[in-house]
Amino acid sequence: MTASVPDLRAIHTLPELLAWRAAQTPETEAYRHFDPVAGQWTSLSWAQTRERVACWSRALAASNLPLGARVAILLPNGLDAMSIDQAVLATGCVPVPLHAIDNPGSIAYILQDAQVALLVVAEPQQWERIRDVGTPLPHLQQVVVTDPAHAPAADLSTQASVQRPAITGLATWLAQAAPTQALPPAPKAEDLAAIVYTSGTTGKPKGVMLTHANVIADVKAVLARITPVPEDVFLSFLPLSHTFERTGGYYLPMAAGSCVAYARSVALLGEDLKTVRPTVLVSVPRIYERVHAKVLETLSHSPLKMRLFEAAQSVGWRRFRAQQGLPAAADDGQGGWLRLLPWPLLRSLVAQPLLAQFGGRVRVAVSGGAPLSPTIARCFLGLGLPLVQGYGMTETTPVVSANTLEDNDPATVGRALPGVEVRIGENRELQVRGPIVMKGYWNRPEDTARTISPEGWLGTGDQAEIVGGRIRILGRIKEIIVTSTGEKVPPGDLELAITADPLLEQAFVVGEQRPFIACIATVRKEEWRQLAEALGLDPEDPASLADPTVQRAVLDRIERRTSSFARYAVPRAVHLVRDAWTIDNGLMTPTLKLKRNNLMARYGAAIEAIYQKR
Repeated sequence: MTASVPDLRAIHTLPELLAWRAAQTPETEAYRHFDPVAGQWTSLSWAQTRERVACWSRALAASNLPLGARVAILLPNGLDAMSIDQAVLATGCVPVPLHAIDNPGSIAYILQDAQVALLVVAEPQQWERIRDVGTPLPHLQQVVVTDPAHAPAADLSTQASVQRPAITGLATWLAQAAPTQALPPAPKAEDLAAIVYTSGTTGKPKGVMLTHANVIADVKAVLARITPVPEDVFLSFLPLSHTFERTGGYYLPMAAGSCVAYARSVALLGEDLKTVRPTVLVSVPRIYERVHAKVLETLSHSPLKMRLFEAAQSVGWRRFRAQQGLPAAADDGQGGWLRLLPWPLLRSLVAQPLLAQFGGRVRVAVSGGAPLSPTIARCFLGLGLPLVQGYGMTETTPVVSANTLEDNDPATVGRALPGVEVRIGENRELQVRGPIVMKGYWNRPEDTARTISPEGWLGTGDQAEIVGGRIRILGRIKEIIVTSTGEKVPPGDLELAITADPLLEQAFVVGEQRPFIACIATVRKEEWRQLAEALGLDPEDPASLADPTVQRAVLDRIERRTSSFARYAVPRAVHLVRDAWTIDNGLMTPTLKLKRNNLMARYGAAIEAIYQKR
């Protein structure tokens, strides 16, 4: 495939981008989705997409919302989510994408804070759970339900005088507009293209105001670094409420004329990868971690296969580093004599079956949204997955930097995109300036002023270093642990290293103003059963998690995984738990980041016991 950057100089807003794409390639495939009624995958061309969006735009215009009204979208990825997003943009309103897995209280807060006028949901139960929180929503006029199987009775949409908001089925809502329905004036570049709420690891989420100019600038900059082509197929499975997916998996393929196939669900992702066979993957590290963990679990039953897998990684990693001109990797001895086997044989026996799990024809896999573990990078890059890491945040629309296939140092997040300035400020903070920087936080001028300097530099909150033009993220400033001995430990990298062990699903590192680092970790069910039984313990007995033999075995595993860290950063104590940390139990954000304050409160007694014992 020959990549040429599309000429987008005349494009300034997202409605202009869709109109331009539909005019350029009207008959090519734009979207692919699974039709559960027909039981097959069906497609939409760019011309059909334009017509579908026009229908939704007329319906939204007929709703008589004021210009700039906020429309909240609580839908799974799919044609409906794309259509309402584009319709909102076309009518001069502002999308407020919501995390479908967020808790009702958080969603109600966002609806209130953004003064949302219209909410689009898949099922009425979603609205009922939000309503039952009891948060006053005086600005909410209407709730549209898209799933025809759960469409409300038609008369509910006509009772706005007695029921606020009115609940309307999608078919009824679409039918309210005449074919001649006029649309409001098109948005301008400086108008808002979204208010995206940050997850909020502490405190309430903040609404990030992103303009059309912000989004178009980031799309153009990413295109100059990673250029999809019309023949590419993206598989969309990250939530469209995530800025990474909005820019990288939605607006970017629109600019390139590529096809987006919507995965049926995360549970069916493995099947969809093999069916759709995408050429471009936009993902967070968690997906790669799950594949890696599954592979290790499968290989754990065969020592020979495990050594073959290790040998292929070792040989492939050396090959990758040589191809990239990176310093040679130290010989870790993994794989033993099997490393002497020729690469074509190792590729056939190990690499190709692994790559087949992704469909077998991925030409670029982008990892962002969270740091990529060195263990995961070494595995997949060594075995031939064309994996590049980037960096960004919601406040930067989001992509700031990225590696490329030809210039790929996985220990960094690549070089700043064209037109984006980066520098290191006080306390080694990475700062960003350029057209991708947000307009500010919704209704929070003080927070905006604290984050963006008068000169336009946005403080990312991440510590970093820039070496040879490449950015290396060191950790979150607010999360840096300072022990009582004065040592500084960034917990993120340490937690990634710990969870590279197949036994440990999640890890939370502590040690602020304590004499040493300790760790709380959740265990994977099957691996825990194997370890407990091997040590002669009952895996169902909670006391087994604290058994001294288990503690020694787990600390030994953690020490091996963290051998590259300074000695003072290696955890000296561990507290194991079986219950996973989730969004529902308040210990994870919707973007799967640890809620450190909540974890500290949940395990406060256990943490105190660790340090009192020592």
